Amino acid sequence: MNGLSLLPVAEMCVVIFALIFLLKRLKQPYQIAYILAGILLGPYMLHIFSGPEQTAVVGEIGILLLMFFLGMEINVPGKQSHLIKPLIAQGTKMILGFGFALLIGSLKGWSLVDIIMLSVLFVFNSTAVVSEYLKRSGELHSDFGTTILNILITQDILLAPVLTLFQFLGNKEFHIIKIIMPLTLSLIIFLILKSLRNRKGPGLFTGKLINDEEDHDFQVFAGAAICLSFGVLAELNGLSGSVGSFIAGMIIGRLPAFSWLEHSLKPFKVFFVSLFFVSVGLRLDISYLKSNYAVVFGGTFFILFSNCVLSALVFRFLRYDWEESFYGGALLSQTGEFGILALTVAHSLHVIGEGLFKAGIAITALSLLLSTIWIGLLKGLANRRGKNPLRNAGRILKHAGD
Repeated sequence: MNGLSLLPVAEMCVVIFALIFLLKRLKQPYQIAYILAGILLGPYMLHIFSGPEQTAVVGEIGILLLMFFLGMEINVPGKQSHLIKPLIAQGTKMILGFGFALLIGSLKGWSLVDIIMLSVLFVFNSTAVVSEYLKRSGELHSDFGTTILNILITQDILLAPVLTLFQFLGNKEFHIIKIIMPLTLSLIIFLILKSLRNRKGPGLFTGKLINDEEDHDFQVFAGAAICLSFGVLAELNGLSGSVGSFIAGMIIGRLPAFSWLEHSLKPFKVFFVSLFFVSVGLRLDISYLKSNYAVVFGGTFFILFSNCVLSALVFRFLRYDWEESFYGGALLSQTGEFGILALTVAHSLHVIGEGLFKAGIAITALSLLLSTIWIGLLKGLANRRGKNPLRNAGRILKHAGD
């Protein structure tokens, strides 16, 4: 095969299989196995892959498919509060996150760019990790799970303005249209979500060709074309491609003619999503981690803890009880895949230096690795009977506020 050997791919599959086998016994999500595989196979350890570029493209396709399936699975809530709450929650979180980053930056003497990057790490959580955790725990379709997922979708929509800000900071040619188009498309997406509430899918795509269950080739490529086309449309208008694929999934999921689609594309989603997280592991510079382990590990726990507290305050502001608030805070404590994308774009535009870029990638990768352990720990504390540390912490904060 020109330019590609089967040996690295085979070695990657064997390593992922072995790690999945181990994590399955430990009841941990498989995203951890994918990241660990990337670290082991990357240019800083076994040198099987020379860089993340070899898997980054297919990894992006995996995120598009992941969001497409989430769109198909999610039930658009009939309650208006389920659409308004995520907007209020994410807006409040952004204000708290930027204020906290500004406070830290002022104490440390950071530049405005460093403060903005810390704010980005607060803003973007991992849709892939959190949605998979909610699905495995059976909470994806609960009211609380729906609110969490809608907050994550709101974050994904915010990616376009963040990337536009980096273009401005990088002294790139700046046009007002670059702001108007993402805002316009975001408004259209909101109207689509509103129109889908309490409505059945339109009676389209009911022809014999579409419903032919034996024509697997047509099914696979029809579904992939719909998903990727909506993703490309969103990117052309300044939004994240995952947002477009999510909206496509929501529309297609309400059409009975496409009930076969999830089953047909599921193997592709698993493979491509795994490659995305492998690319995250490939980006982790082990030599930098060894030289700056105090900064990286300290920054990781700082992000997990502070993001958890800020998110918990947001949920409490939305009138959830303290146990649910801290659980929601734990779910939204890590920094995610779109944080990596934002860091990469900022680095390519020379907005941030090499050191900050490597530190951000390392902190993001470690927060993803540790997030499920962190979530499980706080969830276990919240569910303990008798002496409940989270409830007591909530009471202390409540009395302090009073």
